[in-house]
Amino acid sequence: MGRVGNERTGCSNLVLKVAAGQVLEQGTMVALNTDGYAVPAAKAADLVIAGVAQSYANNGLGEDGAEVVSVRRGAFVMNADATIKENDLLKTAYMADATTLTLTAEGSSPVGTILEVAADGVTVLIGTLGMDVISKPVTPAT
Repeated sequence: MGRVGNERTGCSNLVLKVAAGQVLEQGTMVALNTDGYAVPAAKAADLVIAGVAQSYANNGLGEDGAEVVSVRRGAFVMNADATIKENDLLKTAYMADATTLTLTAEGSSPVGTILEVAADGVTVLIGTLGMDVISKPVTPAT
C-alpha cells in the first residue's frame, strides 16, 4: 500500500529547519518565519507558532536549514505578562517573547488557547488535535 491514506501517528512532534543566525533554547516557544524556518517566538505579526523546543539548537553560524530543532505541540506552561488575568480562560494568547504570553494581539502572533492561569504560569494549548489557533475568534451563528 502506498503512503497516501495511511494514518500518521505522533503528529505532536515536529523536526524543523532553523533559520540562519538563530539559537533556540530548550523549553522556549518556537515560531516559523515567513520563509518557513524556525526562530524564537517573538512579538511580531508575521510569525506562526510551531510549538516548544524539546532540544537546544544552535544555528548561529549556519545557513538557513543547516541545523534542525525538535519541537512539540500540546499544553505547556509559560510566563505571562500583566495583561493575562485569572478570568482569561479559553481566550487566545499571543507571543510576547519566547517564554512569555500576552493578550495583546496588536503587532503579535497567536500562540494558542489559555487553559489555566496560575501564580507560577499560564498553561496554553498550542495547535493540537488538528485545531490550530486562529487570529480572530469565531462567532457562532444565531
